[in-house]
Amino acid sequence: MGCGTSPCGHSGVGFWEAHKEGSLQKQREMNGHTVVPHSYDYDLIVIGGGSGGLAAAKEAAKYEKKVMVLDFVTPTPLGNSWGLGGTCVNVGCIPKKLMHQAALLGQALQDSRKFGWQFPEEVKHNWMTMTESVQNYIGSLNWGYRVALREKKVTYENAYGEFVGPHTVKATNKRGVEKLYTAERFLIATGERPRYLGIPGDKEYCISSDDLFSLPYCPGKTLVVGASYVALECAGFLAGVGLDVTVMVRSILLRGFDQDIANKIGEYMEEHGINFIREFVPIKVEQIKEGTPGILKVTSKSTKGNEIIEGEYNTVLLAIGRDACTRKIGLDKVGVIINEKTGKIPVNDKEQTNVPYIYAIGDILQDKLELTPVAIQAGRLLVRRLYAGATTKCDYVNVPTTVFTPLEYGACGYSEEAAVEEFGEENIEVYHSHFWPLEWTVPSRDNNKCYAKIICNIQDSERVIGFHVLGPNAGEVTQGFAAAMKCGITKEQLDSTIGIHPVCAEIFTTLTVTKRSGENTLLSGC
Repeated sequence: MGCGTSPCGHSGVGFWEAHKEGSLQKQREMNGHTVVPHSYDYDLIVIGGGSGGLAAAKEAAKYEKKVMVLDFVTPTPLGNSWGLGGTCVNVGCIPKKLMHQAALLGQALQDSRKFGWQFPEEVKHNWMTMTESVQNYIGSLNWGYRVALREKKVTYENAYGEFVGPHTVKATNKRGVEKLYTAERFLIATGERPRYLGIPGDKEYCISSDDLFSLPYCPGKTLVVGASYVALECAGFLAGVGLDVTVMVRSILLRGFDQDIANKIGEYMEEHGINFIREFVPIKVEQIKEGTPGILKVTSKSTKGNEIIEGEYNTVLLAIGRDACTRKIGLDKVGVIINEKTGKIPVNDKEQTNVPYIYAIGDILQDKLELTPVAIQAGRLLVRRLYAGATTKCDYVNVPTTVFTPLEYGACGYSEEAAVEEFGEENIEVYHSHFWPLEWTVPSRDNNKCYAKIICNIQDSERVIGFHVLGPNAGEVTQGFAAAMKCGITKEQLDSTIGIHPVCAEIFTTLTVTKRSGENTLLSGC
């Protein structure tokens, strides 16, 4: 979701004039607890025009509510910004998967020789062609969002929204022009932005995912700092288009995900030419040579001792985590409580903050999943409860997700570690198997690298509480099984399901080997 906030363009002239005349304090008093105006400029103001904010705004417009969206992208340290739509569309899921696809196509080209396709030996990838094509598509989405808001009569303003008093926000556009708007209710959907290391040279010379997808030159030899899914996905597609890639990892890969799978992903990436430097962190980045790309010297220190190493790279990509965009939107002015350490906003099961007329959705929520479809679902359901008499709340349990590493990872429900912690090792049964996609057999590559695992609760009729798949099209596979898990599928029901042959997903209908048995899971034949 887009960080930053944005105001929608209604005139609000009366409020603005009051502000210009230095009577903001008077205005605040008018909007305070003693005197509450009978009417507001808007029924709902949404701060943040990312996936969740836009979904909520459009939903509210269906019920003939007067809605405004404020969206503003604070430029990256290198000056990069983008259009309406938030992180997912502009600098997240969409360009990430398209560039992952570029890498998959490179592998498909190599595979195709064994299937009879003939073409010159040398195959090149053009970074600029890819980024221009991706950015053209994203541009069409940005335009589409603006048109959709206009058609639904939602006011959109490309301005930074911040609370200045009860029921009141100030919207500042890129020219510095300020306006005040009031609303009966507010929805905070400001999302997150990449974190920096806080070391010499990081903001001057490093890039983040906010810069990568529109980078106007090939990044060349790249150091990816971090072990998050963003780090591994970016490292994967950069290597997949032929670049020399090194990943610097402080501790473990994919914290919060199933570690059995995370380690398999790391092994696969290393086998496919991606270098890993483990248990080191950068302490300084220096520019040796200017250029597009230039040359950077990275000095790093061991997390286990005093060892110092140096390396030279063309590009350094930081993917060490993201911070909630909540600290500079005036929440203190209206009394909204945030987690001081993380910046996340605690809400009740109705996405309501401690201030009754202010709600929040998406990546900024404390202890909730940071996923685009979660924000969209929460936003729509919230609006239906507010304006359509609905009662359905967002279900944050058994939400499927996919990590688009070179070997894709789909997951739903508990990781093995979390299941053991929650239910006890004696109360869970883990069924697992390796598998070899038929499409990979003819090119004879990566046998027994793909992996399937389900985690069952023995005390509850072996209900499936965790689903994990490592292989091609993992997202497509996981989506269907996630629906089954919502319905409470058991191992017996899974076994009674007839598989589709020959596809990867059929392995889940024939799992027999348990982890505790210690039996071999490597497969041969069809």
